[in-house]
Amino acid sequence: MSNQQAPKNEWPLWEVFVRSKAGLDHKHCGSLHAPDAKLALQMAREVYTRRQEGVSIWVVLSSQIVASDPGEKGMYFDPMEDKVYRHPTFYELPDSVNHM
Repeated sequence: MSNQQAPKNEWPLWEVFVRSKAGLDHKHCGSLHAPDAKLALQMAREVYTRRQEGVSIWVVLSSQIVASDPGEKGMYFDPMEDKVYRHPTFYELPDSVNHM
């Protein structure tokens, strides 16, 4: 239901993010419908971490996510291209920082 309101009897849509055992960041793994955050977490655990793949789960109401428009990419990202000093290629990382 793209631009329409969800039916009143339909649970809200939640986006699910899971951080794996080996990972440093949460990755989006899918969506689910649940009546509240507590049940959304429980359902996400059952659906997306059945084989103990994760160490942390985030659930976010889809309606609360605000994203940039890919059509306006230039406005958000092009100004950075002329600031090459911000790219990490100018820095040497110590061997102890192996996850970057």
